[in-house]
Amino acid sequence: MGTYLVTVGLIFAILLGGIAVERLYLRFAAKNPQLGPFRDNSKCGSCSAGSGCSDGSCAEPDASSRH
Repeated sequence: MGTYLVTVGLIFAILLGGIAVERLYLRFAAKNPQLGPFRDNSKCGSCSAGSGCSDGSCAEPDASSRH
């Protein structure tokens, strides 16, 4: 029974730790906009690795739209 309670407590602590890290990350990104935008989780993923997207949402903008 003790092992079960320790396991449940450990899983709960890991979940809370993940939430805390995400909140710290978002707070840091909001306070430091000069470092660029934080990763948008609503898109397909890591396009810089060449994985590609079926809808083209990660496509590089064309040269005429750059400033």
